[in-house]
Amino acid sequence: MKRPAAAIAAFAALCAALAVSPARADIYGYVDADGIAHFSTEKLDERYQLFQRGNVAFDSARLAPQATATATENSDTPLSRYLSRHPGLAKVESLLAAAAEEFAIDPALLKAVMAAESGFNPNAVSPKGAIGLMQIMPATAARYGLQGDRKRSLEQKLTDPKINIRLAARYLRDLHKLFPSRPELVIASYNAGEGAVQKYRNSIPPYAETRNYVQIVKQFYQIYKPAAQALTVAALESEISTAKRIHMTIPGRRNMPASVLE
Repeated sequence: MKRPAAAIAAFAALCAALAVSPARADIYGYVDADGIAHFSTEKLDERYQLFQRGNVAFDSARLAPQATATATENSDTPLSRYLSRHPGLAKVESLLAAAAEEFAIDPALLKAVMAAESGFNPNAVSPKGAIGLMQIMPATAARYGLQGDRKRSLEQKLTDPKINIRLAARYLRDLHKLFPSRPELVIASYNAGEGAVQKYRNSIPPYAETRNYVQIVKQFYQIYKPAAQALTVAALESEISTAKRIHMTIPGRRNMPASVLE
């Protein structure tokens, strides 16, 4: 995620990897009357307004915590405030910080993935069976040694925010080791599985959902950089007082192969 020489090289690699994606990967969104935030990589109708432009850099080559960061020009919009101080996010801040420190993962990345995956809903379950805040597949959890017991099944344990977040951070750490200095492949792997990325010779798979997913996480990451959270209490209260959840529309989702992770 973005620092002098090493970051320039990483960003160049990112641009190359995304060269076959749409020329602009802007993010559009709006908050409806029920307090639900809607986001998409396409302007689906007139309600969707430009939320974040698609020409921002992915701000790290290492996906590791950064000491400083700079805010983007879009960091103080109503929707960015919604994302920055969503009540669901506030409840797990300490868990995110602990997991990020344990596995040397940028907490801003964890937050961006969480926003894109579940909209901060710990009970979210995808059609493919991914569970919880970070949408962990049971098979992935089992691979990391998580097992059910007499009190709770494996699936029930994955709804525990602490377990779910820690597994995601560990998985992201391992993906970073597999694809060092290639943050776009780390994110693509989290969505489609590392096998899919390797199948396409260490590039973003040609799945519409995965390519849009990489762009969404990249854009959300900009919102969660430290400087982007320097917002006034009054402004925040006006934006999140009726917040409920986030609705993600990732174009191409139906084109995903049945075997990939969500």
